[in-house]
Amino acid sequence: MKTVSMIKKNKLLVLVALAYVVVLTISPEKAMSSVENSLYYLIEMLQVLPVIFLLTVVLESLVPKEVIMRGFGEKSGFKGNLLALLLGSISAGPIYAAFPISKTLLGKGASISNIVIILSTWAVVKVPMLANEAKFLGVNFMVIRWVLTVIAIFAMAYITGKFIKKKDLPADANKHMTLEIRADYCIGCGLCVKMLPEYYEMNNNKAVVCRSPDPKEALDLVKESIIKCPSQAIVFSEEEKAS
Repeated sequence: MKTVSMIKKNKLLVLVALAYVVVLTISPEKAMSSVENSLYYLIEMLQVLPVIFLLTVVLESLVPKEVIMRGFGEKSGFKGNLLALLLGSISAGPIYAAFPISKTLLGKGASISNIVIILSTWAVVKVPMLANEAKFLGVNFMVIRWVLTVIAIFAMAYITGKFIKKKDLPADANKHMTLEIRADYCIGCGLCVKMLPEYYEMNNNKAVVCRSPDPKEALDLVKESIIKCPSQAIVFSEEEKAS
């Protein structure tokens, strides 16, 4: 039973292993070439991912959520789009390195649209790529291609943001959301209770949390209440579930 369970949890890995076995049986030379290519990309990932994970830790621990929300959040507007374009353009490393960073930014309040811009820019209009493109294909080609690509990226980001919401994304099974109000900061204005009575209530002239939102629920309203709290007393964070 444990073997079956492990296979179900690692279907992709099992399928890849079977594919290697089939190729090895049919054409050993192509199988060895595939193994060499796989080892090359595996070594590349082992070199790049530790740096990326360190960056995600820095983002998670040292960059306040309010900073990310102001720079890349739903209300950051065109300025946020330009910041996302800049971040994707100056980033280094392969595209798969962008995914953990994007997930961290989403968790800190970045919008779906700006994440699309970061990923798309990272993939096709990074500065080093543009330099090589100008060298081999000419400046005019590079500029026209860049302009058209950026227009397409912004359009794609807008459309994706309209159809995909954060509640549609898979929640991290190892985390749960914690919403709390720091009593020493709360001034008892009741603004959060008026905004979201399903999550907040008054108790002894202080606002308290009556229900924490589920990760699958729309969290934008909760985050808006955090921003509008005049004393910045509301704390919203992800925590590891106890095992």
